[in-house]
Formats: sequence, structure tokens, C-alpha cells
Amino acid sequence: MHTLTLSPLRADGISVRYGERRVLSDVSLTVPPGARIGLIGENGVGKSTLLRVLAGAETPDSGIVSRPRRVGFLWQEVRFRPEDTLAALMEDALAEVRAIENELEAASLALADDDPAAARRYDEALSAAERAEVWSAESRRDALLDGLGVGAIPLARRLSEVSGGQRSRFALAALLLGRPDALLLDEPTNHLDDAAAAFLESQLVGWNGPVLFASHDRAFLDSAATALLDLDPTRTGTTVFGGGYSAYLAEKAAERARWEKQYADEQTELAALKHAVDVTARSIAWSGKVRDNDKFVKSYKGNTLDRQISRRIRNADGRLDELTKTQVRKPPKALSFSGIPAGFQRLGSPRLGEEAGSLLQADDLHVPGRLTLGRFAVEADSRVLVTGPNGAGKSTLLSVLAGRIVPLVGTVHRRRGLRVELLEQDVRFADPTQTPRRIYELALGERRAETVPLSGLGLIAPRDLDREVGLLSVGQQRRLALALIMARPPHVFLLDEPTNHLSLGLATELEEALGGYPGAVVVASHDRWLRERWSGEVVAL
Repeated sequence: MHTLTLSPLRADGISVRYGERRVLSDVSLTVPPGARIGLIGENGVGKSTLLRVLAGAETPDSGIVSRPRRVGFLWQEVRFRPEDTLAALMEDALAEVRAIENELEAASLALADDDPAAARRYDEALSAAERAEVWSAESRRDALLDGLGVGAIPLARRLSEVSGGQRSRFALAALLLGRPDALLLDEPTNHLDDAAAAFLESQLVGWNGPVLFASHDRAFLDSAATALLDLDPTRTGTTVFGGGYSAYLAEKAAERARWEKQYADEQTELAALKHAVDVTARSIAWSGKVRDNDKFVKSYKGNTLDRQISRRIRNADGRLDELTKTQVRKPPKALSFSGIPAGFQRLGSPRLGEEAGSLLQADDLHVPGRLTLGRFAVEADSRVLVTGPNGAGKSTLLSVLAGRIVPLVGTVHRRRGLRVELLEQDVRFADPTQTPRRIYELALGERRAETVPLSGLGLIAPRDLDREVGLLSVGQQRRLALALIMARPPHVFLLDEPTNHLSLGLATELEEALGGYPGAVVVASHDRWLRERWSGEVVAL
């Protein structure tokens, strides 16, 4: 076997600005061959931008990129025309492989000239052919399509004739088929089921070149990444965590504990310093008893004590001034469902035919083409996870329970006075010109909005409170929708794919907060991380 030479992927001092907004600031990283680094961070922190810069699809304002010769980049959206066939998509992925194969053939013919340069040319062509696996292209294509769950779809179909999720799987298969020297992937597990995600993990684990990917899939980060790069600005700057997502959580918890301890220690010291400066100095006076005629002793000892007190006050005052300027900010509070309104649990008694313990009960539901279900009941302390493949009816069931959809067949009983709220997958606000602050006030009323201020929930950044909601990202709009529910928690909280469009940190906080929610919780999700750790009831559609 010919020796393969692989180069690392490097970035040094990458900065990108869009108008007045700085997206990336002096970001540096190195991804060696065989490493698989996951990019994480809040929505809008610059993960996709960094991937585009590293792929050469976007030019940074400053900084240097060094990359292997052949870099493959998976965009979030498939960049092909709707009229193109799936066969054309796959064959385009092999264009470089075909060129490498042709070069190897030409280089082998040139060896007949007995020229040292021809030998070097053949050596380089053979190395490239081995990296691209040119001799197994067709069999690899079929294996990739089968592994990603689209092997049964005829390649003669046009892209417009398959679903968005299927197009994404074909694009991923095409990228892997080309065997680039380095892989850059933007949310690669979007539209993948469990089996397809596991297949992708196996492909990346066996990849020889550098791999860098951005993902909100915590299970994928945990199993596929050898390290994580957190682009969120922290107290210590951009941070690299060794290992997968579990290791990241452990390190974040330890960092949080250190932060809280430092804050508490500094606040204790600040209080003591203020006391020393404001109180202690005024209450201390020299109290030695001397004879009336011993004026010298009294004057000498009094002046000495005054100088000692003055020096101590100056020292304390200087330390107080320094610590006031350098103290760490208070750690943000974790997401929680606090501020429950009085009378939260006051509901009417069950109607005739309703079970005593049920808040909400659905029987013999049928929504044509979308959902058929015999019975579904929600009790006061229910924790229900609804699972199933795409199209099984998870979102439809939640919409029926919330009263958004009326089933053609079946009944839905709700306890008198019951409040049900649904956090939808796709959030839409009626007036995109309204600000989050105004939407919050209109939904809750000014008095309630003052009692539980939007800024205090930690979901909307202060800089975004008065921006038009239509200018916010999908993730930011979903945060606002969550804030509206948190401010007035319902008796039954329905969440449709709650971790979609949320940062990793917020998704984890939300799951932990739901464990202490004072009402019933029904979650529909395909999130593997959430499903593997769910401790309540599971309903599979």
C-alpha cells in the first residue's frame, strides 16, 4: 500500500464582520488528520460562518486559512437545481475522483518514457487515487445510499420529486462518496433517523483526514467528536474541550462551580472591606488610660494609633476599589419555571365520563392522513414522551391536544379551567415589526410583565429586547415563545421538538427544568439524547 500523506486544517486569527455586527473575532484552531472536532455555541455565534471560511466559500476580513487540497463541505441546504436528477448529483460528486483516475492512467502511460519526473508524477497520482478510493466508487455509492436510508429511491428521479430530508441524505452521500481529504459539515444529522445517524458516525470514525462539524445533536457530538470547540465567549475566551458532549457537560459543571465560588468569595470580601472602611475605622479610638499630666504619652500613642488606623483604611479602600472593578459578574441563573400564579392547581371537577385523575383525555382520534390513535390521557403530574418516525403524527397529536386541530373522528375532554400551551416547532408572530418586549407586555399585561420581567428569564439578550422580532433568528424567536409560556406556566405544557433551534446549553437546561415543572408535560421529540435519558412514560406512534 502506498504511504498516504494528509495535511491538517488550520485557521489563524479569523475575524468576520457583517455590517456593524462582528460574528467571529480572532478565532484560531487546528484540526489534525484523524481528529473530529465539533463546533458548538449559541445560535448566531458564527459556526456556519467559520465553516464557510474554512471551506473557501467566504473570505474573512482578517486571518489565514491553511487547508488540504481537497476539502468537502456539506451545506445545510442542498445546492443543486430542482430539475437535476439524483444520478447527476452523485456523478458530480465523483468528478474529482474521475479526474484523479484519469490522471493516474495518464501518469502510468508516461512511465514508458523512463523519465524521473514521470515517476514522481505517477507516485503523486497513485497517492491521490488511494486517498480517493477510485477503484471502489460504485460499490461505495450503493453502500452509502443504503446506509443513509435512501438506497431504494431510483436515481432517475429529479431532486424536486423527493422530500427535503431525502435530498439532504443524497447530498451527504455524494460528499462522502468523493472522499475529500478534509470534511466540513454543517448540521449533518438534520433529517437523519437513528440508523442513518449511527451509519454517519461509523463513516466519520473511520475517516483519515481532519473533520470539523457544527451540530446541535448532543448524542452525535458525544459519540462522533474527539473534541469540542465552544465559540461562545466565556470568562476564559474560546474554549476547546477534550472528548464528547458528556465530557463537555462535566467540565461546564466544574467551571460553573468555580465561577459561583469565586463570585461568593468576592462578595464576602467586598462586604468585609466596606465594613472596614465605613464602620470599623470610625469606631476605633485609642483607649489607653494615662495621668492627666502625661501629655506626651497620650499624644504619642494617640498619633501612632491614628497612623495605624489610617494605613489600614487606605489598604482596605485600595483593595475595595480594585475588587469592585475586577469582580466577576454574577453567574446567570439556570432556567426554571418559577413565579407560578396563585391558584395554579385550582381546576374544576371532572365532567361526566372523565376519569378523576385526568386533566385532558383524547379517545378514538382520527385525522385523515396524519393520525389515528385509540386513547391518550394526561394526568396532573404526567411526564409523557411521544416518539415515532417523521410523519407518524407526533405534531398532529400535540395540536389536537392544544385545540389547534379538531379531529374528524374522536373526542377530546379538557378539565374546566384547564390551561394548555404548546411550544410549536415553527414559531410565527403575527406582527414581525413588534419587539420582544412589546409582545411580552401585550401577552401578559403590563402588571404581570413587571412582576416577571422578560429580561429576568435569561432567554432574550438585552440587546434584542427592542429589536423587531422579524429580524431575530429562528432560535431567538423560539426563545421568546418559550419565555411567554414560562411567565405563565400552564397546567399542561406541550412541547414539539423542544431542542430544535435551541443552543446545546439551553436545550439541556430546559430538559432539567421540565423535571421540576409543577404541571403536566408532554414532549414530542426525535432527539436521541433526550430519548435515551427520559425517565417518564413513553408513547410510540
